[in-house]
Amino acid sequence: MSQDVQRATEALRSAVGQVLVGQEGVVEEVLMCLFAGGHVLLEGAPGLGKTLLVRTLSEALTLDFSRIQFTPDLMPSDVTGTRLVVDDPAGGKRFRLERGPLFGQLVLADEINRATPKTQSALLEAMAEGAITIAGERHVLAPPFMVLATQNPIEMEGTYPLPEAQLDRFLFKVLVPAPDEDTLVAILDRTTGNATPEVPAVLDGDRILAVRRLVRDVQVAEPVARYVARFVRASDPAAPEAAPAARAHLRYGAGVRGAQSWLLAAKASALMAGRGHVGFEDLARTRQPALRHRILPSFEAEAEGIGPDAILDALAGEVSETPASLVSVG
Repeated sequence: MSQDVQRATEALRSAVGQVLVGQEGVVEEVLMCLFAGGHVLLEGAPGLGKTLLVRTLSEALTLDFSRIQFTPDLMPSDVTGTRLVVDDPAGGKRFRLERGPLFGQLVLADEINRATPKTQSALLEAMAEGAITIAGERHVLAPPFMVLATQNPIEMEGTYPLPEAQLDRFLFKVLVPAPDEDTLVAILDRTTGNATPEVPAVLDGDRILAVRRLVRDVQVAEPVARYVARFVRASDPAAPEAAPAARAHLRYGAGVRGAQSWLLAAKASALMAGRGHVGFEDLARTRQPALRHRILPSFEAEAEGIGPDAILDALAGEVSETPASLVSVG
């Protein structure tokens, strides 16, 4: 079955690549989130293909797609939906549920940090529980459900940084880099002509759910699980096991949910590579996107320009894959 997942991954890469030029690493991380059953936050400057990636992926997956354009005046009911009073055929009045765009399966939350925190929080229940409560009535969303949110860098004018509680709902925070010269030339060639490539349908909802079950079955050896636990404990500056980089540069570490998300993403990475077990290479591949939004740099680190990725790299150099008690002396 792992070979089937590997072939499906290649087919999705190819389908997205027919429209999106470059950004192979970004596409890979989005697919990991899809198969792991998580949500993804895409951060990058305008014009880098974030929205195009999500639209193209929706065409390759036979899922109900919806888009929410976040703006400062967007209200929570514009996202979740509301109950309306309408005329009944019998001459009376009744309530009718007007479903919002969050009732889709693949939901693009475009420029999520342009909405107010009140509206941003409308996504929390859906992302955590796969359900929406409207006027006291709970509505279960059709699986598979995935939110792909885009945001501009938080220092840009007119944005509202996502609070930590909402950032934690995203399995990955993916940084979308600017294209190099060759990639930019290819983008110009593809986007200024008349060609409109068709994206083939690759996976449906049932197959995605089947892959997600397979991800959960990927094996994790105890040394791998213990490394994840040791790394997360070392990232907590208040813990006795805190690494020097955590004590020097962090206010808060990754936490339990960070460990869970990291290991689940590593399982998806292994399965996409055609393996039934997690290796340390899978942990290295998924460490940054799974943890960069779950650690909180200190004020001093921010003042010195030391970001989450640099701190995670430093922690990786300080936390050994082999426990100190097992390292031979002499």
